[in-house]
Amino acid sequence: MAEIRERTEALEYEILAPDAAKSREAKRQGMLDLCPFRTAYQRDRDRILHSKAFRRMKHKTQVYIMSGDHYRTRMTHSLEVSQIARTIARGLRLNEDLTEAIALGHDVGHTPFGHSGEAAMAKLTGHFEHNEQSLRVVDFLEREGAGLNLTDEVRDGIVNHSGDRRAYTLEGRVVHVADRIAYLCHDYDDSLRAGLLRPEDLPADVKERIGVVHSDMITALVSDVIAQSDRPGPNGQRDIRLTPEIQEAMDSFRTFMFVHIYHSKALARERAQAVFVLEQLFHHFRTHFDQLPAEFIAREERWGQQQVVVDYVAGLTDSYAVQLFTETFIPPVGFVPRGVAHRCR
Repeated sequence: MAEIRERTEALEYEILAPDAAKSREAKRQGMLDLCPFRTAYQRDRDRILHSKAFRRMKHKTQVYIMSGDHYRTRMTHSLEVSQIARTIARGLRLNEDLTEAIALGHDVGHTPFGHSGEAAMAKLTGHFEHNEQSLRVVDFLEREGAGLNLTDEVRDGIVNHSGDRRAYTLEGRVVHVADRIAYLCHDYDDSLRAGLLRPEDLPADVKERIGVVHSDMITALVSDVIAQSDRPGPNGQRDIRLTPEIQEAMDSFRTFMFVHIYHSKALARERAQAVFVLEQLFHHFRTHFDQLPAEFIAREERWGQQQVVVDYVAGLTDSYAVQLFTETFIPPVGFVPRGVAHRCR
C-alpha cells in the first residue's frame, strides 16, 4: 500500500504552489516507520485528533465559563480555526494537511478557564504561555510522557501561532491569522448571544470594512487574506497578510473586544472565581505533591515538582478543576460519618 502515500506525495508537487510545504520533505525528531497510505502531515493530524489533550478541550472555556451548549469551547474554536485555515490554504495552494494539523493542535496546552487561567498560571510561575505549553503537551506529556513525535513543521506552527511569533512555513502563518479571525468573529457572535454586545456597538471602521454579521465578517477577512497573500511581496516572495485598511480595521476590532469583552467588568466576577480556583489548586499541590496522580509524581525527577504541578493544573478541564477544588477545600455539608450522629445525641 506504500504506493498510495507515494502517489499523494507526488501529487503535492504537481498541485501545490512552489512555496507550499511538501510532505515528502517533512522532518521528524524521532524515528517513525512510514505509513503506507498517510503522509507525514496527515499522520500528525490524526495523532493530535486522537490525543487526550484534544478531547479535553471540549470542556475548556473559550470566553464564557460554563455558559451553555451554544457557546464556543476551546475544541469548537480549534475546529473553526481549522476550517478557516484550510479555506485560506486551499485558496493559496498550500498544504492543507499541514495547516489542519497545526490548527487542531495549536491550543492543546491551554489552561482551564481560557485566558484568565493562562494569566493566573503566568502570575503563579513567573512565565506561562499557552502556545509553549501546547508544544510541551505534544512533545512530552501525551502518551504517558512519550509525546506524539510530530514533524518539525507542525511543532513550529503550534508554538508560533500567537503573539508576535512567526512560523517558518506559510501554513503556520495561515493558522496564525486564522486563529485571530476565528476568535474575534466567533467571540463577537457569542457576545451577541450573551446580550453583552449589539452590532451597532462595533467601531465604525469595523462595521464599514468588515461588517456586523459574524459569517460575513469571516468571509470578508478570509477573502482579503487570500487576495493579498496570493501575490509576491517586495522581496519577490509570498507572505500571509491583509490589506492595510483591513488590517487596521481588524486591529480596531481586537482592541474593541479586549475592552468590552475579554477585560470587561461584566465578566470580572467569573474571571476572578476562575483565577482563585487555579491559584488554590496550584498552591495545594505544591504543598501536597504526593496527592497528584501517580503518573505525574513519577515525572518529578525529570521535570521538578513545580513543572509537574503546572502540567497537571494546566491540563485540567473547567469542570474537573471545579470538582477537584470542591473535593479538596469544601466540607461535605450534609454528610455525617457513621457513629458521629449517635454520639451527638
